[in-house]
Amino acid sequence: MSDRPTLTTSAGAPVSDNQNSITAGPRGPVLMQDYQLIEKLAHQNRERIPERAVHAKGWGAYGTMKITGDISKYTRAKALQPGAETPLLLRFSTVAGEMGAADAERDVRGFSLKFYTEEGNWDLVGNNTPVFFVRDPLKFPDFIHTQKRHPRTNLRSATAMWDFWSLSPESLHQVTILMSDRGLPIAPMFMNGYGSHTYSFWNNNGERFWVKFHFKTQQGHKFHSNEEAEQVIAKTRESYQEALFGGIERGEYPRWTVQVQIMPEADAEKTSYNPFDLTKVWPHAEYPPIEIGVLELNRNPDNYFAEIEQAAFSPSNIVPGIGHSPDKMLQARVFSYADAHRYRLGTHYESIPVNAPRRPVHHYHRDGQMNVFGGIKTGNPDAYYEPNSFGGPAEDKSVQEPPLKISGDADRYNHREGNDDFGQPRALFNLFDDGQKKRLFSNIAAAMGGVPDEIIERQCKLFDQVHPEYGAGVRAAIAAGKQERPAAISAAE
Repeated sequence: MSDRPTLTTSAGAPVSDNQNSITAGPRGPVLMQDYQLIEKLAHQNRERIPERAVHAKGWGAYGTMKITGDISKYTRAKALQPGAETPLLLRFSTVAGEMGAADAERDVRGFSLKFYTEEGNWDLVGNNTPVFFVRDPLKFPDFIHTQKRHPRTNLRSATAMWDFWSLSPESLHQVTILMSDRGLPIAPMFMNGYGSHTYSFWNNNGERFWVKFHFKTQQGHKFHSNEEAEQVIAKTRESYQEALFGGIERGEYPRWTVQVQIMPEADAEKTSYNPFDLTKVWPHAEYPPIEIGVLELNRNPDNYFAEIEQAAFSPSNIVPGIGHSPDKMLQARVFSYADAHRYRLGTHYESIPVNAPRRPVHHYHRDGQMNVFGGIKTGNPDAYYEPNSFGGPAEDKSVQEPPLKISGDADRYNHREGNDDFGQPRALFNLFDDGQKKRLFSNIAAAMGGVPDEIIERQCKLFDQVHPEYGAGVRAAIAAGKQERPAAISAAE
């Protein structure tokens, strides 16, 4: 007798032969009564689920966050109290690339965290940049369309990207970061992570504070040039997966320093910028980052599909002591992220083990796809609605968030009025040394290949408003590239 487990069908019946189909004679044909064959083929047809509309290509691992600082006066969240140690899953990703895209492409990187806290799951959905391309969620689908394939050519379109960006000055800050050295980190452990959005803390006294989250790499920043990335892609399309998985397997656990910026609630009315604008950062001189702990990745998943592809992150997952803010993009993502998972994975996607909380769950959601718990998670079949008289789960007023102060008339406000979209990109540009500026100009020129001249000039005029040297540098890099191309063609001939 073998000590190996017995192979079974999905219904648990033992399988006698997994090598040969049932046929009419040794030459066939195959019989439909071969239920094992039918089951295997049917499952194979359904092995793929829809890929994410954005952030499709990703890499992830498990780890912990240890809190060493003390911000208990700002938040009651148990996962953020001194000494707390919380298990987590971190998924990195590219934004535009499809599932088969190369890892080492210039793109914004997703940096999404799922904390399995004792109060429920807390998801922090961020990027490796502190800002984004747009500030109004009505423009998010349009922006993403520019990152995807042209409906006629079925190719990525540089014209679409730069046309949108040149008509959207609020994108300048993010475009400058993307086209700088930090737009192409060599592996996940060599980049920062940011919650990007403004969230809120609230404490047991009912006081609210605005907060931004930062995760600063302890491995240092390392980046590819465009030319280096091309050489990497020529050898492997999986360089990030290889680096992250291989490093953790070798015991080389990457770490990030966890920081927060905290703003008193009333300060939001006093700052020269809108602190809820996703295209803006909070100056560190005004709100210094506070170091509160360390995040470490120390365990690879056992099954990529089950634990990374099916991992579902949404900013709708918060816990007592952490809340949202008037950030328009965050408000929309509270709905859109969870809704995307319901579409991809099923109505009860949070019953999938990687998404399931590490504490008991009690709710009244009925039936639907992925209902793996049968009835209602109440422990009482008669308590399938609320309120009820049969001991079903009841609300807990002690976790009530303090009220969010709002004002103003409901209208479609022009988000560009009263907004300075050039000051913060200018401050960033002025931080670059000559080498960084030269690479920035070169990267932009390379990304503008094939773009119509009128769109290039429209974008360069935006760069001029950031800094005259910015626009001039990009124009010079484009001109130099045009001079080099004929020579290259001649040499090829």
